[in-house]
Amino acid sequence: MADRSNGYEQVAAEFLARRGSARDIGIGVPEVRQWARTLPAGAAVLDLGCGTGLPLTALLVAEGLSVYGVDAAPSFVQAFRRHLPHTPIACEAVQDSPFFGRTFDGVLAWGLLFLLSPAHQRQLLTRIAGVLAPGGRLLFTAPALPLIWRDAMTGLESRSLGAPAYRHHLAALGLTLLSESEDEGQNHYFAALRPPPSSPP
Repeated sequence: MADRSNGYEQVAAEFLARRGSARDIGIGVPEVRQWARTLPAGAAVLDLGCGTGLPLTALLVAEGLSVYGVDAAPSFVQAFRRHLPHTPIACEAVQDSPFFGRTFDGVLAWGLLFLLSPAHQRQLLTRIAGVLAPGGRLLFTAPALPLIWRDAMTGLESRSLGAPAYRHHLAALGLTLLSESEDEGQNHYFAALRPPPSSPP
């Protein structure tokens, strides 16, 4: 049976000992907090590849958002349920998940997209666009340059399509790219919006 966690279930113990236990510190926390504060109070947010829930899902919950998590690694899902027992999570691969059968005001995909094949990256962005409510916001990370490398923890291939390709695909999906930025760990952020319907003249 194929590993739908992109190798992370096999390195879960090491991950839990490192990033998976810090509640309010870590690379990405300021950027995700800033994004969370652009969403309405109580907004529904889908956190894809949420891992153990720490620190980013917990941050979203602390900001008063209604969060739903998806992760394919059973060990991460167990840890998530310990950390955030009142936050729904599905143990599913993002490629297969029905995303709780609903729409969302925000979707976060931090450190996830480039773990997937190019075809699955494009498919996932298309599916995300389909569950974003009008006015909904997407935040994801991927290197700005088109790159292929080995994941530091799993040793599996990671691939960035590069900023021009991501911009093109977002535009084709009708999403407006609001900004791009980088954090101290050189993670490149893409923030996009599904425009609300135009008001009648």
